[in-house]
Amino acid sequence: MSHPIVMTIPQCEFGIGDVITAIDSPKLIAGVKCAPVALWPDDRGYFLEVQRAGQGLNADFPLETTQISAALNYPGIIKAFHFHRHQTDCWTPAQGLLQIVLADLRPDSSTYGARNTIYAGALRPWQILIPPGVAHGYKVIGTGPSLLIYATDRFYNPADEGRIPYNDGRLNYDWELQHK
Repeated sequence: MSHPIVMTIPQCEFGIGDVITAIDSPKLIAGVKCAPVALWPDDRGYFLEVQRAGQGLNADFPLETTQISAALNYPGIIKAFHFHRHQTDCWTPAQGLLQIVLADLRPDSSTYGARNTIYAGALRPWQILIPPGVAHGYKVIGTGPSLLIYATDRFYNPADEGRIPYNDGRLNYDWELQHK
């Protein structure tokens, strides 16, 4: 019998946290990394180099246990939140636009309780490395579907995954359109 994963969920102010607009932002949660992805558009569409084994943000992922998956998402859906005790994710939003949300659940982290919002996808082709203990989720922005391709440093193990409702009052994330 597996035991539920317990993480310390911080009490956050209502809002979206720090919006990350540069891959080297000092506001990134500790251990989170972002990198641009090579994208070549032409008159036929575009070619996106998603990830290379042994290079880039997932360079340390062991080839024997790396799993690559994809999630097709319809407009407006929210998939949030989940976290891992041991697994590291490397996300590449390949189609559409995602409002990616990260929240640091690690009490011993220098950024415990911090939240990041990253807008990534076809308009901002980035990879995002998400370490264990950082809750993550996203909302599909726009009128078309999105495609998220991601690599993990180990095979899926449901005992390693914890879940938090998207509207949890402690994370207090504002999923509404931000009228600016």
